[in-house]
Amino acid sequence: MSRPEELLSRLDLVEASVVLPGRTLTILRPRSAEALLDEEAFEREEFLPYWAELWGSGEELSEEIAERDVSGLRVVELGCGLALPSLAAAVGGAHVLASDWSPDAIALVRENARRNGLELEAEIVRWSEPGVLVERAPWDLVLAADVLYERRNVDELIDLLPRLGSHVLLADPGRPHAKEFWQRAAGAWQIGQDGTVYTLTAAGTSTR
Repeated sequence: MSRPEELLSRLDLVEASVVLPGRTLTILRPRSAEALLDEEAFEREEFLPYWAELWGSGEELSEEIAERDVSGLRVVELGCGLALPSLAAAVGGAHVLASDWSPDAIALVRENARRNGLELEAEIVRWSEPGVLVERAPWDLVLAADVLYERRNVDELIDLLPRLGSHVLLADPGRPHAKEFWQRAAGAWQIGQDGTVYTLTAAGTSTR
C-alpha cells in the first residue's frame, strides 16, 4: 500500500475543503484525474480513474449522511473513490468500511481519515469479487455515489446489493445506465428519491 509521502509526490495531490453540517473536512485529492489514466489498465479492463474526481453526487450523499443519526451503525461504501460519504459516516460515529477497486483510492482514503482524526476501515474490493463485503453482511447501511457510469456496473450492483443489506443510499446524477438499474431494482426494492439521493429499502423491510 502506498505511503502518504509517496502519494503526495506521485499523485500530485491538492487540498480541498468539504463543508458538512457541523463539520468541515480537509481532504487531499489528485489535481487531475486524467493525468492518472493508465492506458495499459484501460486496454485490459477498461478501468478509468473515476475515483480521483470530487463528484457532486459524493458531496450530496455525504451531506445526507451528515444529517442522519448513524451512530453505531455498520456502514459499507461501494466504489468509494474519495469516500466523502464514508468520512461523513465516520464523523457521525458509524463503523465504516470504505471499498474501491483502486489501491491508490484506498491509500488516500486512509490518509484523509487520518488527517481528519477519523477511524474507518478501507479495503480494495472489486464487485466481481465481493467476498470480504458479503462475509460481513448484513450491513446496517450500504452507500454508493455515482457508480452507474458503465453498463457492467448495473449487472454487478443488481446482484451485489441484496447480498449486503436491506437499506441502501445511492446518489446518482442521471447517468445513462441508471434508468436500466432503476427498472431492474424496482421489483426487489422500495425506492424513494430526494434530489439525486435515492433510498432503497428491500421489499418487506421497514424503512429507516
